[in-house]
Parts: sequence; C-alpha cells; structure tokens
Amino acid sequence: MTFVSYLDTPINFLRILSNGNGITSIQFQDFDGPEDPDIHTESAKTQLREYFESTRDNFDLTLFPDGSEFEHSVWQQLELIPYGTTTSYGTIAKNLGDKNLSQAVGAANGKNPIAIVIPCHRVIGSDNKLTGYAGGADRKEWLLKHEGSLLL
Repeated sequence: MTFVSYLDTPINFLRILSNGNGITSIQFQDFDGPEDPDIHTESAKTQLREYFESTRDNFDLTLFPDGSEFEHSVWQQLELIPYGTTTSYGTIAKNLGDKNLSQAVGAANGKNPIAIVIPCHRVIGSDNKLTGYAGGADRKEWLLKHEGSLLL
C-alpha cells in the first residue's frame, strides 16, 4: 500500500510517499491532491515544514529509495553533505573511488527519488556553477540560498 501526504512550500507542493515502512519518494509538484497519510508521511511533512521555516537543518526519517546499488552509493554520499555547504560531482566520484565517474554520479543524482531529505540540490559543478536539478534550476537556487550556501 502507498500512503501520501502533500506539503505546500514556498517553491510549490511536495508529494510525500510511504510504503508503510518509510519514505519512498518526495517530489515537487505544481498541485496537491487527496491525502492518505501514515506516520511516515506525516513525520516527513512536519520535518520538511520545519526545514522551510529554518528551524531544522537535518532529517530523522526512515528512507526506502528505489534504485540500483550504484545509485544508492551516490545517495549515501549526498546524505553526508552538511547543511549550508555544497560539493561537486567530481568530489563525489573521488569519494566513490573513481574520479572518472562524474557523469554517472550526475545521472544517479538526477534519479534521486527523495528530494531535499537526500540533498541532491547541494551538488554543483566543479566550476561552482549551478547544474541540472530534477526539481528545476529555480528551486535548486532557492534551496541553496535558503541554506545559506549560495549568495547571489
């Protein structure tokens, strides 16, 4: 069974999904919908609301993202990026043991199913330029400014 909650944020709605054991997806949407929440979606909703209110800078949620072994290794690296900081695809590739994996890291980053909580928005180009973001460049910029890691 899939459970769902929605959160209205300054950068559109977030749809939060759970499989009953933990969060499987947090994605941006332009609209909300009917809710069928569980304890996991409601906890995520509360913690995300606190994040947007600047009273939370880390999350304590049980996560079940669906992906390959390599994607999971990249997502684990993303979870190590502290609030208010950024890193590059190349740095993550080096951390995974192969500096030539930058493009593969970028592809895995783009498949991250749990926005914000697994902070793929904190990955930028090695030239310090904002690069692609599945949620859109405007949202990425907003999130980085919100966290104080982008001063434009």
